[in-house]
Amino acid sequence: MTLWTRTEMAARAAADIPEGWYVNLGIGMPTMVADQVSADREVIFHSENGVLGTGPAPAPEDADPWLINAGKQHVTLRTGGSYVSHSDSFAIIRGGHLDLCVLGAFEVAENGDVANWATSENDTAPAVGGAMDLAAGAKRLWVLMEHTTKDGRPKLVQRCGNPLTALACVKRVYTNMAVLDITEAGFSVVEMAPGVTREALIAATQAELIFQ
Repeated sequence: MTLWTRTEMAARAAADIPEGWYVNLGIGMPTMVADQVSADREVIFHSENGVLGTGPAPAPEDADPWLINAGKQHVTLRTGGSYVSHSDSFAIIRGGHLDLCVLGAFEVAENGDVANWATSENDTAPAVGGAMDLAAGAKRLWVLMEHTTKDGRPKLVQRCGNPLTALACVKRVYTNMAVLDITEAGFSVVEMAPGVTREALIAATQAELIFQ
């Protein structure tokens, strides 16, 4: 069974973003999506710390120490990009100006609930940050994450066990095993990674799956 790599997952999500959309990328794996959009496409990436028009990650020798995203990673600025204040950045989010937000998550429920913030001092993101604002303010929310935890527990579930970030907001999930839409009937499988069988996908998912 061949699973998608993180780069392939990011490329798969990037391919689905329509031309001209304004897109926020959450910290972690979602930031890789910007690396998978070619320079001849117009997708305007937003970072909540106040960057509009972020480009792919720079080569180490070309990194600008003053240009970072919300995850403190060095980024580039595409032609026409700009810096804005933190208050203006959140006005973009809360004002409904983002076509899409791509977040990572610990769990996604079959009704679209999402849990993506940590609860202990040992976790890398021990606070919800701007995720609640993004989940409420963006026109649509996609999640990019591994299909299971490191110890094999499903992350696509009937009901989230972790503290919720937002209710019934996720529209699509990209994992290393499949692409799934969230419908009124639950998780609908759009595409599976090469070699992934229905049986393997069902075994790795707590919630029921709908195969098109």
